[in-house]
Amino acid sequence: MTTADSHNGRRLTARGAKTRARIVAAAADLMYVKGVGNTTLDDVLAASGVSKSQLYHHFEGKDALVRAVVDHVGAHVIARERRALGRVSTIRGLRRWRDALVQNSALQHAAYGCALGSLAAEVSDQDALARQTLFQLFTEWRDLLAGVLQRMQVRGVLPPEAPIDQLGTGLMAALQGGYMLAQTARDVTPMATSIDMALAHIESLSSG
Repeated sequence: MTTADSHNGRRLTARGAKTRARIVAAAADLMYVKGVGNTTLDDVLAASGVSKSQLYHHFEGKDALVRAVVDHVGAHVIARERRALGRVSTIRGLRRWRDALVQNSALQHAAYGCALGSLAAEVSDQDALARQTLFQLFTEWRDLLAGVLQRMQVRGVLPPEAPIDQLGTGLMAALQGGYMLAQTARDVTPMATSIDMALAHIESLSSG
């Protein structure tokens, strides 16, 4: 059985795909904790347990590996957000979503911020392909939030004139800004406050 390597077009055996996935997972974990710039290929080799020849068989260099990490992290985050938001249609549901994200950040003492946001901060000015992928991922995440608001609108919770796309963008901005403030403070309180302010604004538009 073979699978496609989306970055170089090669077909991978099941064993090759497993090796590639191990490299990407190890790199993603390291880059989340240490940052992209502070993670070397030698770090990835040590963490993944693969040989240098195996790594270069799958990735021509660090830039290619970073793009694979963006894909990997993005797939994980979007899948999580689909599960969390896919059927939400109430303010109460959005508050449960907020609570889960804040609690997860608290478990890490708010140390590492948003996995996608951290990648965006480091690579957007360095790699146009990675930046475009990140833009698409953030757009998809925002659209999931806008989908919740649209369902609220359909149910009559939000008025017909409520600016759904703008509210979705504002909620995403509150989330990402909250992540950054929490990361620098090592305290989830600013994150919770930021999201709460956005949700309070949305609730203020409620038709009752």
